[in-house]
Amino acid sequence: MADRLRGATSPYLLQHADNPVDWWPWSEEAFAAAAERGVPVLLSVGYSACHWCHVMAHESFENEQTAAIMNEHLVCIKVDREERPDVDSVYMTATQAMTGQGGWPMTVFMTPGRDPFFCGTYFPRAQFEHLVLAVARAWDEDRAKVSAQASQIAAALAERTSPASGGPAAGAGAAGAGAAAAGAAWAADPASRLNAACESAVTTLAREFDASRGGFGGAPKFPPSMVLEFLLRHSERVTGPDSQQALAMAEVTAGAMARGGIYDQLAGGFARYSVDAGWVVPHFEKMLYDNALLARVYAHLWRRTGSALARRVAEETCDWLIAELRTPEGGFAAALDADSAGSEGAFYLWTPAELTAALGAEDGGYAAGLFGVTEAGTFEHGASVLQLRADPADSARLARVRASLRMARAERIRPGRDDKVVAAWNGLAIAALADCGLLFSRPDLIAAATAAAQLLTTVHLSAGRIARTSRDGRASTAPGVLEDYGCVAAGLIALAGAAGPDGAAGPAAPGAARWLAVAGQLLDTALTRFSTGTGGFYDTADDSEQLIYRPAEAADGPSPSGTFAVADALLSFSALTGSSRHRDAAIAALAAVADLASRFPRAAGSGLATAEAMLSGPVEIAIAGPPTPRRAELHRIALMEAPPGAVIAVGDGDGEPIPLLAGKAPVDGGPAAYVCRNFSCQAPVTEPEQLRAVLSAPG
Repeated sequence: MADRLRGATSPYLLQHADNPVDWWPWSEEAFAAAAERGVPVLLSVGYSACHWCHVMAHESFENEQTAAIMNEHLVCIKVDREERPDVDSVYMTATQAMTGQGGWPMTVFMTPGRDPFFCGTYFPRAQFEHLVLAVARAWDEDRAKVSAQASQIAAALAERTSPASGGPAAGAGAAGAGAAAAGAAWAADPASRLNAACESAVTTLAREFDASRGGFGGAPKFPPSMVLEFLLRHSERVTGPDSQQALAMAEVTAGAMARGGIYDQLAGGFARYSVDAGWVVPHFEKMLYDNALLARVYAHLWRRTGSALARRVAEETCDWLIAELRTPEGGFAAALDADSAGSEGAFYLWTPAELTAALGAEDGGYAAGLFGVTEAGTFEHGASVLQLRADPADSARLARVRASLRMARAERIRPGRDDKVVAAWNGLAIAALADCGLLFSRPDLIAAATAAAQLLTTVHLSAGRIARTSRDGRASTAPGVLEDYGCVAAGLIALAGAAGPDGAAGPAAPGAARWLAVAGQLLDTALTRFSTGTGGFYDTADDSEQLIYRPAEAADGPSPSGTFAVADALLSFSALTGSSRHRDAAIAALAAVADLASRFPRAAGSGLATAEAMLSGPVEIAIAGPPTPRRAELHRIALMEAPPGAVIAVGDGDGEPIPLLAGKAPVDGGPAAYVCRNFSCQAPVTEPEQLRAVLSAPG
């Protein structure tokens, strides 16, 4: 059996290296082998933290009989969806189109020419064996018909998913004269269109909002991190009932998630989603992107409301990221598995008896009542997920109980860790740690963000191009996709605002100029290699491997879409540098928001959040002067009270490396704050109350 997966940088592929299945990685050689043998290709796509991927692996791919059937009739390719999101996107679209649903493991049968003809997800072993034999029989008996149908499917997918010709965004569905008219209307007044999109989104979200349990829609419920960020920003920009409604939806949802079982009440960190509508029972895998996005949301909720719960959750989530996902090289691992000790969620579940064994009878009973652990249980076999529906009066006792339970839990078998470093998700983590480090005066968080940025720029980055993943300090051959360029650029821009030596001095530090310059390189690559030519973006570069079509999806998935991530970075970069070219490109990319917000705003949260920043200016704040307590107070007010999406630069006022600081001099030798919009600045202010008044005035 060939050992083709042994050198992979993906832990998911390495998990399958010893299977009796003769796996190939995604490669030209695999398809050439299928063509030479005259057999179809099986594409199996999953990821390391996927529970049902493990189930299918144990049932089928580790079974000698099943493997023998697969090896005889197929060339079998294994793909990590996190390493090759382009392959996953194309064939998940096919799966959803052909079956009406999707998920992982994804199971696709295709021709040696890569055209799919049968798709599905998880199959039990007996059913899977029958399916392989049926596919092989159809291929042998009527290959021409199967190949023709596959070609038709591929052509239909390419046509349906192509960027709208001349329209405002990829996937908008307009064409011809209608698309041109839509594009012209957008160009004439993008601010009005975006404002209408934001208002429409809030109205639709309010209809879908679960007022009693938080979140939107029914079970299962995924953390709506990007939608919450949008709602917080909208609540700051507008006034009156609209502001109150947006803030209430964000507060209720954030509170329900933080107090439910989806949040680890002992050590922090959010699970992937809740299988029920009340956030009680999670699907236990923990993803880097969820926790990075949510740490930032809770920090911004604290900034907006002063909520002690929001601050605790934001800091605990950052601490969890560093404790559980940080790699020896300074980056952040992709995920923790759902399973441990051969069972889903085993690491996190408790019974009343286990609480008593860990804490003693008195504290055990107290913990059971506090965390909602019952004899009946909230999960399987009488076990419960910990919840904390209200803070107890005795906070010291709570802290003692949590510490004791963490110690007891540390003796259990831990979930597996997918320790590959995904560029885009590390960009999200860098932004979250930089923001939280500034807001909570935590230089350690900024140091962790800096280490991750150093890993990305030394291991992943070469000549303005970024590798999608790395492991053990070695970059993979998987090319970066659009979200990698957008999320990493946005993270580096956030870090540039926190790059001072004391964790709060801002972009005067030499490191700030470096991070901003690298962000500019990444954005230039995005503009030259990924552009559709009509304001939108493809998800893959123009020189990337050509699949059956070139994906261009503006809608968010569980993390920001590449289009919206790039738009966010372009807007912030333009505000810091004064580049109208980058601002124009950001506005053009945001055209996708207008269409998505009217149909499905939950798929446009990151774009809507960036739209709110654009509608607010974004505000550009330059604080220049010597590092005195008054400069620190001006900076604190800017951090706490600036409109959504604002960029802040702080420096000594002499030879600054950040363009926003150029020409911004101290006043009478003391620190001064300059508030600007669209590259036009008001007169400087020198007193904290003056800055507060300027920031609170209408834009």
